[in-house]
Amino acid sequence: MTGTSGGTGVAWWAAQVRVAVEAYWAAAGARDWSAFAATLADDVVYELPQSRERVLGKERYVRFSRECPGAQQVRIERIVTDGEGRQAAARTLVTLGSEEAHAIHFFTFDEDGRIDGVTDFWPESSEPPAGREHLVERY
Repeated sequence: MTGTSGGTGVAWWAAQVRVAVEAYWAAAGARDWSAFAATLADDVVYELPQSRERVLGKERYVRFSRECPGAQQVRIERIVTDGEGRQAAARTLVTLGSEEAHAIHFFTFDEDGRIDGVTDFWPESSEPPAGREHLVERY
């Protein structure tokens, strides 16, 4: 992260990472894809280990998120950050209709404070839904 406004101590870096993660989830929840894209580095990598999918790049990740069916509501339960502004983990409660599930999300950040990696862990392994092969590679 560049800049030193407000200090460069551990607490300042942790606060910046926390704000970035909160902005990411707020934009996703509002389905504000411009604001969502603004939180991401151009070369962001999004991974879903349970379905063995990987999305490479901001444009594909925004499109992938926009095309997800249903309007999920995400409540952040906890965010843990490193002191250098490079990593964070979040535990969330995701609600889709009447179903709820806890998930764990790991974030990494580039030197400008944008998210350059997201790995989502959902409660169960699954096969991906059809129709998004054009956006992902399987691993």
